[in-house]
Amino acid sequence: MPGCELPQGICPDMCPAAERAERERERRLHRLEVAPGCRGGPPRADPQRAVKEYRRPAAGKPPPPPSQLRPPSVLLATVRYLAGQVADCARASRAEVASFVVDRLRAVRLDLALQGAGGAEAAMVLETALATLLAVVARLGPDGARGPLDAVLLQTQVQESFGSLRRCYAQSGGPHPRQATFQGLFLLYNLGSTEALREVLQLPAALRACPALRMALTVDSAFREGNTARLFRLLRSLPYLQSCAVQGHVGHARRLALARLTHALSTSKGQTLPLSFMVHLLALDGLHEARDLCQAHRLPLDGGERVVFLRGHYAEEGLPPAGTCHVLVGSKLQGRTLEEVVMTEEQDEVVHRPASPTCGRCTSPRGLGQSN
Repeated sequence: MPGCELPQGICPDMCPAAERAERERERRLHRLEVAPGCRGGPPRADPQRAVKEYRRPAAGKPPPPPSQLRPPSVLLATVRYLAGQVADCARASRAEVASFVVDRLRAVRLDLALQGAGGAEAAMVLETALATLLAVVARLGPDGARGPLDAVLLQTQVQESFGSLRRCYAQSGGPHPRQATFQGLFLLYNLGSTEALREVLQLPAALRACPALRMALTVDSAFREGNTARLFRLLRSLPYLQSCAVQGHVGHARRLALARLTHALSTSKGQTLPLSFMVHLLALDGLHEARDLCQAHRLPLDGGERVVFLRGHYAEEGLPPAGTCHVLVGSKLQGRTLEEVVMTEEQDEVVHRPASPTCGRCTSPRGLGQSN
């Protein structure tokens, strides 16, 4: 309708000049945005580093003018800057980096929404932002490394990012070359969710037939079936972004596998299993993680190399150990930068899993599913 057109952003910078000046006056610049050489004086914003922060739209107020909104091309450049220059910043902790990136990506999504941006260009911005968010959150690792960051808030931001992107897909005709990849990421992030599976199964058959989405459906199936050997074989083969998406479910999957092992092998006198077998079966990052996993569930150890399954000794208390997930996630970067990963189509990429460190005669104990 006339007079109801949404504003179209014309701001050429990652952060509007007015906001930079305001935050300079109010001393609200993040240290990652401060220009070099400001020691001894008031912090000054570096236009090449300052990024627009998220501010909740005030109810009843008019939308911001075009000069305060970044067009999709600038938003994409902003996300690439966050992925390429901020995410790998060595001057700040991973928790501090994640807090900064999560807030600035939220502002990116808001700028798109305020302009009503859609189509392929908006989808590319949302895809790149979501990929960056998944990687930055996954790099936080165990809860202790998150500092003041709220795990629920992080999960909410990821889910809202998926919602924005999937609505963009539904409202625009495309084509969207990476849609299968990101629909698969949605399923992997929500592994085991009946609602997520239902939504994916309602997608067009041609989209579900794409390799990336087929792989995600296969992983979800193995997780639901409790087929541990198959699940972790698949997890080893996933590309980096897919591994970031599924990382939050790894600890739970390992706990379920250990519970099944306990049920299958426990006796009154105790039956032992090499920890090296568990390292391979559950894609752990070494014997130390296998020991931690067993001790967290009150399973006794025989020396430092074997676990003893004694009837009545298994217990679940609190969350399962998260582990560092280097084998399942970190190792798959393979020397690439995060910017290279998030800007690359990965739907047909497969990571070749390393040869098994266990003896070829080792087989999965009963109750853990088949290995193929």
